[in-house]
Amino acid sequence: MAVYTEVSDAALTAFLAAYDIGTLLSYKGIAEGVENTNYFLHTTGGTFILTLYEKRVRADDLPFFLNLMEHLAARGLACPQPIRDRAGIALGELCGKPAVIVTFLEGVSVKRPGIDHCRALGGALAGLHAAGADFGMRRANNLSVEAWEPLFHLAEPEADRVSPGLGERIAGDLAILEAGWPSGLPSGVIHADLFTDNVFFIGDDLSGLIDFYFACTDAFAYDLAICLNAWCFDADGTFHREMGAALIAGYEAVRPLTPAEVEALPILCRGAALRFLLTRLVDWLNVPPGALVQPKDPLEYDRRLTFHRSITHARDYGWGGVASA
Repeated sequence: MAVYTEVSDAALTAFLAAYDIGTLLSYKGIAEGVENTNYFLHTTGGTFILTLYEKRVRADDLPFFLNLMEHLAARGLACPQPIRDRAGIALGELCGKPAVIVTFLEGVSVKRPGIDHCRALGGALAGLHAAGADFGMRRANNLSVEAWEPLFHLAEPEADRVSPGLGERIAGDLAILEAGWPSGLPSGVIHADLFTDNVFFIGDDLSGLIDFYFACTDAFAYDLAICLNAWCFDADGTFHREMGAALIAGYEAVRPLTPAEVEALPILCRGAALRFLLTRLVDWLNVPPGALVQPKDPLEYDRRLTFHRSITHARDYGWGGVASA
C-alpha cells in the first residue's frame, strides 16, 4: 500500500455519492507498501479501505481480483470484501484511476513473527488454496520466471550502484532459474504476495488475509516458497529453520505436499527471492517524485539468495522437521 495519487475532499465526496455507506467523516493515506494508492476511509456507515490502482495492476485484471475476494469469503476465508455501489458495480473511477472500496478487516500485522504465527499462516495459506479450487476465473502470473529477465534489463544499468556485483549475481541466478524452473506442479489460485503486512492477527489468532492484487493461477508450492522467504528470514539473511518447519507443518496439516513439490521447493524458494529482489530493485530506482511511499530494500532479498544458493533439499527449509512452540 502507498499513496501515489492525492484525492481531494470534493472528488472523494462525489465518488461516495454512488454508494450506500454514509457520508464522509475523514480519510487518511496509507504509506506502507509500494503498488497502489490506499486510504483509510471513515464514513457514518463505518470504516473502509479505498484503493486506487496504479503501476503493475492492469484494469483487465481487476474483475479477477474482486470476484476472487467475494468467492473466498463465501467459502469461509476471512478477507476484505468489495463494496458495490447502488448499481451493483464494485469497480469505479476516481481521479482518473480505477478505484474500489473494500471492507475493513480487524486485526494487526506482526513485525516479528514467531513459530505460532508461522504455523497459523501455513494453515491459512493451504485454506486459501482449497477455497479457490472451484473459482472459475484464471489469471496468469505476469511476474513469474518469464518476467524476470525483462525486469532485470530495466534495473541492470544501475544495479551495481545499489550494491557492487549485484548485476552479476542476479544474472547468475537468472540463468539457473530459467533453465531449471519446474512445471506441472499442483496449481490453482495463489495469493503471491503474502508478506507479514498482508496477514492480520487478533491476539494469537489469525484474523484474515488482505491485498489480493497479485493473486493469480500458479503452483501452490510457489506460494509457500514466497511465504518462507517473507516470514522465516531476518533482515540480515539468517533463515530460521524452526519457523520454516512450523509454516510447512501448518500448511501440510491442511494440504500435504506432493513428492514433486517437496523436490521443487529449493528452486521455488530461490526463484521467489529473485522475483522480489527484482521488483524491489526496479521500485527502488524509480520512486515517483512527491509520492508518499516507502520503497522496500531490495538487498534484503540479495542476502536471502546467498542462503538459497546453498540449499539442495526441502529439509533445509524445515520440511519433515518438528516445530516446537
